[in-house]
Amino acid sequence: MSHEMSHLGPRAFNHDQSSDAEAEYDRLRDLARQEASKRGACFQKSQDAYSSGDGAGAKQYSEEGKAHGRKMEDYNRQASEFIFKENNASGRVPADTIDLHGQFVEEAEEILEERIKYAKAHGQTHLHVIVGKGNHSVGHIQKIKPRVEKVCDELGLQHVIEENSGRIYVNLTGGEAIMPEYPQHQQYPQQHQQHQQHQQQGYSGGQHQQQHQQQQQQQPDEFEQAVNAVLPKIMRKLEKACCVVM
Repeated sequence: MSHEMSHLGPRAFNHDQSSDAEAEYDRLRDLARQEASKRGACFQKSQDAYSSGDGAGAKQYSEEGKAHGRKMEDYNRQASEFIFKENNASGRVPADTIDLHGQFVEEAEEILEERIKYAKAHGQTHLHVIVGKGNHSVGHIQKIKPRVEKVCDELGLQHVIEENSGRIYVNLTGGEAIMPEYPQHQQYPQQHQQHQQHQQQGYSGGQHQQQHQQQQQQQPDEFEQAVNAVLPKIMRKLEKACCVVM
């Protein structure tokens, strides 16, 4: 059985990104759409051949269609992995956040389920899920948000829409979802605390930047470790899904 997949719209990145990166993402999705079109054409030819009594021709076209379907799935997997790594790279989101921009609905569901498993296994108490506001979707309809809420409901995790409506706060402990109160200037608490610590220790801007870069080279970011841990599992799951590009 096929699963319909739809994404947030043409804006796949949640940050300023190079045109090369966006072009690569668009290229992979476009290749997937082309393979989906070829698959549909082959299946139609298969049906026509079968109706005319050409069993051998029907089988041949059917096999060709399946081959195009496998290529479509492969390109979509590549696009999903590429955009996930781009949006969730070290330094772009804190360790308690996952960005689902650019994912198809079924991809987002698989990624979120694996991310929640990882977070709970490592003692994380909450998760901020970036879902977008649907501004770039057809009719401005949010497609990722309701699927995220569905996953949370199925797992018995309470959640609440954050103030900017493009993020969802999920309580991973099973308790009530109450957003922590952060100062307005404090976009990411963890990063803000680290900045204050460096100021108190008397680091200059240049020294702080150099030491921060050295730390990143020596010790991978916690979320980067999470990405590397869950992404292979997600991709294996998606390999088993037969997906239709809208």
